[in-house]
Amino acid sequence: MAKNKLSETRIRGLEKPGVYGDGDGLWLRVQKAGSKNWIFIYRRGADRSEIGLGGYGQGTAPVSLTLAREKAEIVRGQLARGIDPRGDRNVVKPKTFADCMDALLTAKEPEWTNAKHKAQWEMTLREYGKPLHDLPIADIVMGDVKDCLLPHWQERPETADRLRSRIQAVIDYGIAHEWRTAGNPARWRGLLDKVMPRRQKLTRGHHAALAYSDAPKMMAKLRQSSGTAARAVEFIALTAARTGEARGAVWSEIDWKANVWTCPPDRMKAGKEHRVPLSDRAIDILKAMQQRSTGDYVFGGGVDGKPVSDTAMTKALRLASPDKSATLHGLRSMFRDWAGNETTHEREVAEAALAHSIGNSVEQAYRRSDALDKRRRLMDEWSVYCAQPTPKKVLDN
Repeated sequence: MAKNKLSETRIRGLEKPGVYGDGDGLWLRVQKAGSKNWIFIYRRGADRSEIGLGGYGQGTAPVSLTLAREKAEIVRGQLARGIDPRGDRNVVKPKTFADCMDALLTAKEPEWTNAKHKAQWEMTLREYGKPLHDLPIADIVMGDVKDCLLPHWQERPETADRLRSRIQAVIDYGIAHEWRTAGNPARWRGLLDKVMPRRQKLTRGHHAALAYSDAPKMMAKLRQSSGTAARAVEFIALTAARTGEARGAVWSEIDWKANVWTCPPDRMKAGKEHRVPLSDRAIDILKAMQQRSTGDYVFGGGVDGKPVSDTAMTKALRLASPDKSATLHGLRSMFRDWAGNETTHEREVAEAALAHSIGNSVEQAYRRSDALDKRRRLMDEWSVYCAQPTPKKVLDN
């Protein structure tokens, strides 16, 4: 039987009482009083059943033609799986989005590269994906996904993009386990890209960075604060470390004699141990934190002994930075720009300070040394530069 036979224009012109078919079980009933209601009619053997899908253009929750078709498609899907759409109590409860989400997160446990990666997935799906939680995985339509994404689409585009990708992964998990037979309504290309509002194109991999000429101003402002978050921000700026590497630092990683901090592989993006030469100011920060320390973490955030939060560090940065759009990760770009523009240190040394892998696998195999001494001179100069009230050019002699 043909589908989608009705149109909004035709429906508005219907006045004669009767039932008008849209196809494959979806009907519009026009009453004598003029009201219009959607119904779905189906047969199982000799039994005829009718399900109300809501009123057209009336009441507090009017059902449009588009929504009626979505509802009808859900009923068809339930019938195809042998589920009674009238809610038979003996029917097995269908898997919800939350069920699939929990199962997927459990299945991905061995894949997490670090605790932060796991926390990001869980927070995105549990908090931002909450509107989908109670919906049967088999019945989710594109409109549901769109409604879930819209609150974040313009204000937090990167977050919205991650949310869409992770929703797609959850629904794919449901499809793989045959809890859903329809396609994936969270797919971007050829689907959501046709209905989501236009927005500024996402820029991946770039974090707003403070101009290095403003680094001394920011560092001076940070030193005016006695808070743990301010000390942590100053420390990552001086060491060019990633936020997670510094937040998770524990006292056993500090070599006080050699003035070196060794970050273990499990907190490094590349999965390799990274030695960080510590400038005099970085050592001063560590000594100050040690005096107030109550646990294993260098930058413990309170009586619970947990590391200082990213949120607290971001707040401290915003208070100190002349550029309020600057990000914590952007501090690494700030350091790299300074090293490239204001010094004659080798590119490989600056990249090694950022724990970046240089060259192909053959070059990396032959380059056994981590250039610690060269990096120490670079980081000492960076510390001197950051302490100056007026930026001056610093060159490697």
